[in-house]
Amino acid sequence: MSQSTSSGGSPGTGSPADAIADTAGTSAGNSAGNSAANSAANSAGNSAANSATNSAGNSAANAVAFAGFAAAAVDDLLAHQPVLATSLGDHRFDDRLDDWRPEAIDAQVQMLSSRLAELNRWPTDALPVDYRVDAEILGVRLRERLFELTQTREHEWSPLVANPGTALYLLLAREFAPLSDRLRSVAARLEQVPEQLAVSRATLSSRPAVSSRTALSSRTALSSRAAAGGMPRVHVETAIDQFSGTLGLVDGEIARRLQDVPDLAPIVGPALERAHDALTEHISWLRENLEGATGDPRLGQEMFGRKLALVLDVERSPEQVLQAALDDIERVEAELAEVAATLGGSPREVLDRLAADAPTDETVVAIAREALAEATEFVAANRLITMYPDPVEVIVMPEIHRGVAVAYCDPPGPLDPPDAPTFFAISPTPADWPAARVESFYREYNVHAMRNLVIHEAMPGHVLQLAHSRRGPVPTKVHQTFWSGPFVEGWAVYAEQEMVRRGFGGAPVRMQQLKMRLRSAMNALLDVRVHCDNLSQDDAMALMVGRGHQEEGEATGKWRRALLTSAQLSTYHVGVTQVNEIVGRLRAARPSSSDQQVHDAVLSFGNPSPRHLPALLGLE
Repeated sequence: MSQSTSSGGSPGTGSPADAIADTAGTSAGNSAGNSAANSAANSAGNSAANSATNSAGNSAANAVAFAGFAAAAVDDLLAHQPVLATSLGDHRFDDRLDDWRPEAIDAQVQMLSSRLAELNRWPTDALPVDYRVDAEILGVRLRERLFELTQTREHEWSPLVANPGTALYLLLAREFAPLSDRLRSVAARLEQVPEQLAVSRATLSSRPAVSSRTALSSRTALSSRAAAGGMPRVHVETAIDQFSGTLGLVDGEIARRLQDVPDLAPIVGPALERAHDALTEHISWLRENLEGATGDPRLGQEMFGRKLALVLDVERSPEQVLQAALDDIERVEAELAEVAATLGGSPREVLDRLAADAPTDETVVAIAREALAEATEFVAANRLITMYPDPVEVIVMPEIHRGVAVAYCDPPGPLDPPDAPTFFAISPTPADWPAARVESFYREYNVHAMRNLVIHEAMPGHVLQLAHSRRGPVPTKVHQTFWSGPFVEGWAVYAEQEMVRRGFGGAPVRMQQLKMRLRSAMNALLDVRVHCDNLSQDDAMALMVGRGHQEEGEATGKWRRALLTSAQLSTYHVGVTQVNEIVGRLRAARPSSSDQQVHDAVLSFGNPSPRHLPALLGLE
């Protein structure tokens, strides 16, 4: 039976005309639908593209605007700290000394507060990650400088602050300009020395003397102010030595350089004489005030904790720093005993044998140069990190910088010419040291220890790391101006462990590296307990000489350093802990990367606080 339909066809098929009509209708509908859909898609795509473009454009505009603000803020900082500017290679202010007059400090505090308020109003969340990091670094450094001027106020109790030696030395150390130009700047700074020292004496004399016994009788009082009782004796003793070094620089090096440009004698000569007289007077004043220097330099728990947070730029309390150091001391002691056993003795016995291979004042610089060449060859052969042919000079440490550390790396500023040398300074023993103290010093810094020291200060430690930092991208001027102590020192301690892990120097250098790692943990312990817990010299010496296996002379110097500085000694241990963690995360994220690729990546962002590296490396 046939099925009837109103259209003359079976349901669902229809006639050929209907089929044609359906096809046309479908095509038109699809066309219209597609057109509408395409139009909507295009519109959405264009909108998204425009939004992305606008977002990118806004982000780029924000970045440019922030870079301008950051440059202006840094310029303000450098105008108030001309010696810092010179060290960075910014020579606009080479004719000035830092101004410690009360009205100048007030002006600087006002500038810092104003710039910090402006920074806090910036929408930094909209900035690219590297600019955002620079914004955070700028904020920390502005707060740190404010803290120095308004809280710790070292210029009121430390006679070391007003020493013009570094300001003069920086103008002579590197040939960034013709000698005649640099000597004119030297003369301008020399002319300001008498007033600067007079201001310093007036400021230091205005602080009332309080006995250290009284200052230490109350934890609350100790926590609320720094250097209770005026100038601390250790600071005055060190100032006498360092100001004597500055006087030697004025009478010696500057006078000798003037002979090469005799036409400047009428300008530089009188300034030299006035500076000589002012320095001589100031040194005499320091000696006269030595016996009455009863101040205590310990910051106290509250003040130290606040400074530590700014220096480390990480949320870590003094108690946390101390506990981590104690844990590491136990771990390293066990490892030290294992390595010593392979050399046939206890740690003390093996270290005593190694200490017998000691340099002298006459050989120490040559040994450092030889160790530097050896370490450089080892790094290249093992492809640990990309190397650069920047000039490095091993020098005898200038007297103006002696008395705090045995060695340091003095790199050119980021704005200095690219061929400017890096100085690896070694401090020989002072001429007035007795023979027993000299022997103790070189037992500590024996030939094997010197090889480890070269790793830390030079290769692949500070010298090579800072060479990398000068070549990285520069989002803003903040990137060039500031560096993080925990990152710089943390990398150097990390470099030590990586070199010995690869076999550099064999077991003798590994023993010294472990001893230094033990020292870095004890440095943090000293830092916290000296400033927060009233650690006594006797207890500190027992710790360093006993569990730390340090020579008595080294331990004495470290005790003085713990009193002369605050929060700096913690940077080694906290820094290496952070660097190790970051390297571990990067290796896990990039398992196919070589050691060289990992290390180059870690060093490719300059000298930021370690807490910023995960974001910069794309790890979070």
